[in-house]
Amino acid sequence: MAEPDDTQLEIAALGAALKIERRRQGLSVKTVSERSGVSFGLISELERGKGNPSFTSLHRLARALQVTLPQLLSRLGGDEAVVRADERYTLPEVPGTPAPPVRELLSPRMQSNLQLIRSTLPVGFTNEGRPFRHLGTESVLVEQGRLRVVHGEREVELGPGDAMTYGCSTPHWWANAHEDVTVVLGSVTPLES
Repeated sequence: MAEPDDTQLEIAALGAALKIERRRQGLSVKTVSERSGVSFGLISELERGKGNPSFTSLHRLARALQVTLPQLLSRLGGDEAVVRADERYTLPEVPGTPAPPVRELLSPRMQSNLQLIRSTLPVGFTNEGRPFRHLGTESVLVEQGRLRVVHGEREVELGPGDAMTYGCSTPHWWANAHEDVTVVLGSVTPLES
């Protein structure tokens, strides 16, 4: 069997990056296909490391995932990445939240299966009415303040230095349990422990 050439390896890396970002956003291949106008079959093939996508298709896929094509392509090389404090990506607000948190992505976008997020929760923040539920495992560490975590039927209050890890397929939500802002460092991987 012939060794894969550089082009095949780069297409496989691009397909893996697309798949990671699509899953991170909780999107199906069908949804990305509808948003981008790129066929379901082409996306599926690309995520399996096959095919030869056109520039236009790649551009449409990047736009559907809300990243630029250069950002998408820059994730293909190397295993080192630096995210400067003034270049952090701010994640979109949690819809339906009266006091939305500021969530900064500390890890590079689309570069790995691990996301590191710094969340600053204002006084009164809660997402009780819209609990999260997705694939993966999450670990959180309270940097300052107090965090109420409800995971399924279990409720825990964490203080500075306290950490908790849980499976994300169980509905879970947070609330700021402090009279001031609460700052949480969280890491998320799409792998369920």
